[in-house]
Amino acid sequence: MALNKIRQLDKDSVGITLPKDDMRVEGLIDENGELEGDHHVHIRYVSDGEWKVELVEGVS
Repeated sequence: MALNKIRQLDKDSVGITLPKDDMRVEGLIDENGELEGDHHVHIRYVSDGEWKVELVEGVS
């Protein structure tokens, strides 16, 4: 199991790094390892220690 560190981004938010290999499988990363285009996700708290992250299509 890979572990990812939670980082403070600013006063109101934190961030978690998503592995590029997983993003490549979803077609979000190009052959140079760069993010292609703009993408949005919906993050939902499920229960203690669990969140669900879903890619949302069609958001501009």
